[in-house]
Amino acid sequence: MKKIVVPIDFSEQSDYALKVAASLAKEHDAEILALHMLELNQAMVTSSEGFHPEQTVFLIKLAEKRFNKFLGKEYLKGIKITPIVKHFKVFSEVNDVAKKNDADMIVMGSHGTDGLKEIFVGSNAERVVRNADIPVLVIKKEHKDFKVDKFLFACGFKDESLLAFQKAKDFAELLSAELNLVYINTPGDDFLSTKDAHKKISQFLNKAGVGMEVEIFNDYNIEKGILSYGEKIDADIIGIPTHGRKGLSHFFMGSIGEDIANHSNVPVVTFKI
Repeated sequence: MKKIVVPIDFSEQSDYALKVAASLAKEHDAEILALHMLELNQAMVTSSEGFHPEQTVFLIKLAEKRFNKFLGKEYLKGIKITPIVKHFKVFSEVNDVAKKNDADMIVMGSHGTDGLKEIFVGSNAERVVRNADIPVLVIKKEHKDFKVDKFLFACGFKDESLLAFQKAKDFAELLSAELNLVYINTPGDDFLSTKDAHKKISQFLNKAGVGMEVEIFNDYNIEKGILSYGEKIDADIIGIPTHGRKGLSHFFMGSIGEDIANHSNVPVVTFKI
């Protein structure tokens, strides 16, 4: 891990995310790219009527001053910090910044209360996850000493999740964490017998080229199953795959990802399918 992007909005939640990023940066000798999105719309930036270029410059300079003060925290000492101030496109640009700087991960804060509209700023967390090609680690509370011993990864063990699984495996190895895999078996049309579930999982792991134990956990729905199993094994972090720009239709859109992100007591990390 060489570079970590942290979106900053000066909130308590972004401070929590920055602390986690600082812990990771110290452990892996990584650089933090602290990103503040200055919400100037295109009319403000380009219009020659009613808004002057010097006003744009003033707002940017003001944000930079506040930004530099925010980054002057004791826990950031000794870490290479690169402040980045962007404008106009807001959080749709986070992945562009990550890609341009060859970043390995995005760490962002979350209020995690009333659905995606309350995560971070508006629906921006959803936009970040949807657009991100790299793992997105969502933090909701303060972690003074961020350490991951048990990493739980949940998926449907379908071929589309092979890439996300490999990313999760690499992520666990990076953090020197124990990787725990779970398949949530639910009633209804998706229910599988134990024999069929093991067959499905075995075929998936064979394609992935790994031999690992997978827990089959029964619950009324997927999100409750993931959260319950995470509590059962005392997981430090929960990983889930996302469909990215295809709409996040299975995991980060609707109740599954929303409930996991909002109701999990531990950080959640997403991996693009």
